[in-house]
Amino acid sequence: MKTYDFDRIVDRHGTNAVKYDALTDVFGRKELLPLWVADMDFATPDFILDALRRRLDHPVLGYTQLPDDYWPQIAAWIEARHGWRPDPAWMRFIPGIVKGIGMAVLALTRPGDKVVIQPPVYHPFRLVPEQMGRRVVCNPLRRTGDRYEMDFEQLEALLDDDCRLLLLSNPHNPAGIVWPEETLRRLAAICDRRGVVVVSDEIHCDMALYGHRHRPFASVSDAAAHCSVTFGAPTKTFNIAGVVSSYAIVPDEALRRRFFGWLEAGEFHEAPLLSAVATRAAFTPEGDAWRRQMLRYVEANVDFTDDFLRRYVPRIRAIRPEASFLVWLDCRKLGLAHDALVDLFVARAGLALNDGEMFGPGGEGHMRLNVGLPRIRLAEALERLRAAVDAR
Repeated sequence: MKTYDFDRIVDRHGTNAVKYDALTDVFGRKELLPLWVADMDFATPDFILDALRRRLDHPVLGYTQLPDDYWPQIAAWIEARHGWRPDPAWMRFIPGIVKGIGMAVLALTRPGDKVVIQPPVYHPFRLVPEQMGRRVVCNPLRRTGDRYEMDFEQLEALLDDDCRLLLLSNPHNPAGIVWPEETLRRLAAICDRRGVVVVSDEIHCDMALYGHRHRPFASVSDAAAHCSVTFGAPTKTFNIAGVVSSYAIVPDEALRRRFFGWLEAGEFHEAPLLSAVATRAAFTPEGDAWRRQMLRYVEANVDFTDDFLRRYVPRIRAIRPEASFLVWLDCRKLGLAHDALVDLFVARAGLALNDGEMFGPGGEGHMRLNVGLPRIRLAEALERLRAAVDAR
């Protein structure tokens, strides 16, 4: 089996990479170590790049359709890793997960309807429906120690006839939670009973760590299958976010007609030429071998971060993720207000992270750290943080 080099430094400056080339626009300075945007600094695997190059050897880049084995290949990949085989008839291309959320909001709700989110959570969950004229209501996660749980009592009280959608982060971003099956079943029972559609963002599903197992929301019960729209993609796992290659899965026929009909009316379900090429190259045994090696490296980076902070910066605690390359940092023991905490990381440590407040209630005093990078760079970032905290 081929061994991949995740210690290799890849210079992304000048490639229009948001993570690097947007630093000045977002943080006001460019000389920062970027640990914010949720893509990895590992080279995209060679077998994907080779597949793209082979396709580009053909001199015509005209209109294309998805190959006949495209959806069966994705369904087989999901079954092999998550024990659920969706019917290809339930599946459609979408042009990105955030765009898919926007499309679900437009297709399944009306202006003024309520959309439920569970903060602290990925900030587009709030921004997209708000900007589309929907009312966002919060069902905040409950925290006990380093664990987060859903507050079902508050959810039951919150839901009314105006609630149409609940946006679920599964696995959870930024806390890295792999939701237990019983939690998902209970959520499905409540939402199905109250006529609420659950849009489950499962883009990190193939990145479960430390032996944890992802559970597709739609697979946990008949109620979940009845009320769910699931979004997935190979883009996070294989570091191909610049190649839009996402999909929706809708088991329920009536819901499928509503959502897929909306997609098809605007031809939003039509995949760009290179999307299928990259996805088919990723969802293969070779892709799975790369994925497993990448996850072991990410686990070692999480361990390195946790150990370093415990030893040298004990007032910052790493909440160890059960999935993904994102580490939720609890900085509350520093006793800093939001602006002072951001200043510590940006101006004093020279680091670019996502600040916790953008993830909504419960995110205060936290930062989100991307550890999907060579360890030498991660070590440099943590040493910078150590020095900045020690100098306070």
